[in-house]
Amino acid sequence: MLEVDTVRTRRGAPGTGRRRRLPGLVAVVAVVAWILGAGPLGSLLGSLGDVQTNDQSAFLPIGAESTRAGELAEEFDRGDSVPAIVVYSGERDLDGADLAALSAVAEGLTDRPWVDGPVVGPLPGTEDASVAQLIVPIDAGADTAEAVGELREALEDDPVAGLQSQVTGPAGFAADLAAAFGGIDTTLLLVALVAVLVILVAVYRSPLLPIVVIVSALLALALAGALVYASADADLITLNGQSQGILFILVVGACTDYALLLVARYREELSERDTAAKAVGAALRGVIGPILASAGTVVLGVLCLLAADLASTRGLGPVVAIGIGAAVLSALTFLPAALLLLGRAAFWPLAPNRRGETAARGTDAVLGGHRVWGAVAASVGRRPRAYWVGTAVLLLAAAAFAPRFDAEGSSQAEIFRTEVEAVDGQQTLTRGFGADSTAAPALIVTDADHADAVVAAAEDVPGVTGADVVRAPGPPGQQGAPIVEDGRVLVEAVLAASPESAQAVDTVRELRDSLAEVEGADALVGGVAATTLDTRETAQRDFTVVVPLVLVVVFLVLIPLLRSLVAPLLLMAANVLSFAAVLGVGTLVFEHVLDLPAADPVVPLFAFVFLVALGIDYSIFLMSRAREETLVHGHRPGVLRALTVTGGVITSAGVVLAATFAALAVIPLLFLFQLAFLVAFGVLVDTLLVRSLLVPALSLELGARTWWPGRAGRAVPEGRDRSTVAERAERAVGADVP
Repeated sequence: MLEVDTVRTRRGAPGTGRRRRLPGLVAVVAVVAWILGAGPLGSLLGSLGDVQTNDQSAFLPIGAESTRAGELAEEFDRGDSVPAIVVYSGERDLDGADLAALSAVAEGLTDRPWVDGPVVGPLPGTEDASVAQLIVPIDAGADTAEAVGELREALEDDPVAGLQSQVTGPAGFAADLAAAFGGIDTTLLLVALVAVLVILVAVYRSPLLPIVVIVSALLALALAGALVYASADADLITLNGQSQGILFILVVGACTDYALLLVARYREELSERDTAAKAVGAALRGVIGPILASAGTVVLGVLCLLAADLASTRGLGPVVAIGIGAAVLSALTFLPAALLLLGRAAFWPLAPNRRGETAARGTDAVLGGHRVWGAVAASVGRRPRAYWVGTAVLLLAAAAFAPRFDAEGSSQAEIFRTEVEAVDGQQTLTRGFGADSTAAPALIVTDADHADAVVAAAEDVPGVTGADVVRAPGPPGQQGAPIVEDGRVLVEAVLAASPESAQAVDTVRELRDSLAEVEGADALVGGVAATTLDTRETAQRDFTVVVPLVLVVVFLVLIPLLRSLVAPLLLMAANVLSFAAVLGVGTLVFEHVLDLPAADPVVPLFAFVFLVALGIDYSIFLMSRAREETLVHGHRPGVLRALTVTGGVITSAGVVLAATFAALAVIPLLFLFQLAFLVAFGVLVDTLLVRSLLVPALSLELGARTWWPGRAGRAVPEGRDRSTVAERAERAVGADVP
């Protein structure tokens, strides 16, 4: 009776068909839920600009002296407007008729709704008589970018004969910066997706599978964008233009990387399983650990940025964490469901054939699909010491230039990589009025009873040309009384040098030292030069705090994943060396090849977090597979098999991520260009050198000690066949297997 029931169950007992149909029904529900649920959320991607904070406060050091001084200075009635400077220039000296025409322009601008107060000027040039300026106060409550756009249109509609107009100043630079970030929503995403699509078509040689992977990434981006929008709108996180650009890139790149790993394992399992459902299940079981560990490493790594004091640095962590969470969710739910529904047809026209591939087991199974990486594994297996020593020497040589990486920051005019009106206008302004035209005073907030002592101490500092207390308007011909707020006064100290120059920064440093000696003054120094100084010092502080924190967090993630202490140390050392080498190459490229200005102070920290958190992914994919194979076949063949079977997919994933990060270069800002180069180049170094040569060679050199104190790498139990596919592949290319 039992035998009959067993046979009936196998042939189609009641309920068997339903159980077979269940995975398909679940897959349909998952796909429909993602498309109908996350798909419409994509409309919020275009609205992220509405919840961005791109003003100066989004990039200030939290709690720094310049930030506190700036907050206190806002309490004083110094005008609540953002100046837009309209520079007029011609090929001749301006005469009375020209100045009269400019006065008429100024009069016409006064009635604009976004103008806050009278337009100052025209002011004729002091160094070049062919230049003049108008100062247009833009209401701080207005949309600065929109107001400047209308101002430029008004100047075009009412030109002055023979003169060219340019809008610069704080408002002009703010508008052009907003315009630079405006390419994020369309151009950046389009470039990234096209790059990924081209690579996927080359990898899969299939028209259908790349589309499925791209859809998976787009759904993840739609979900991430909606979550970031809701969080920023509720003031739970701070979003700025650069964070949004990085979010787009990371979601697309990370989701594609996870998809590549899953699809590669799925293809392997299709050669062993008789149904797509079984293959998808086995593939998920094989990759879910490494993918979750990879995603967890990135999330925990970027959340370490919350320990930073720079507002822009701290705000990036939660934004990226949300994006990675959406990417891994899509890769582990929508993509498996879509693969199950498509079955072997997903790989058309090169769909894997189970019977043919089963017959081809052995050397051909490895060398047919992984011939190149089989040869690489065999070569590393023959001479591991030569490979790890040679690779380490190469990386150390590049790392020798890392201490010379210039991250002192650049001026406002240097952050743009394309010609913009604000920069051109600033050059014209400097030509007409000299370098002092760009000067901005240092703002000193101090105790009112010590104002005279503070003014005297400030004037004694070399590089300060004058200082005075901000006063209320007085009767004609008389000085007004100092403005006092909560027992404090505001002192403006005029600097001789441009506020973004090294001389101005040094002057502020000396000014702070001098004012610290005025007992009871409690003086705080702010302003442009002070903010530049604090930003540099805070970025250095953030680097020394966040970097060790990231290393500890990543190390703690690797220990339970690899069940080892030695292997995580090996991976961490390799990735730190890789980062140093990339920074050294960046020094040579930025300074001697491209002749770029100094990098933003936060570039090294961002590059480190992304390269360690993302670069370790590829080592995780390799070593988790190596541990899996080592438990079955022993250490040496396990490592070589892992390198063979993961080489292609990990390299493809690295190329995809490098290509997506390189897409950041389409945004014409120096910061994003330099970050794009460092991360894209660093990912390729991690993929092609560290994971392919350095880590496996060191693992072979260390032997089974790599997995200490875990059990992996110990003797394989008796009776288990050690003549594995990897060993036969190794022998096929001439390697010696003991």
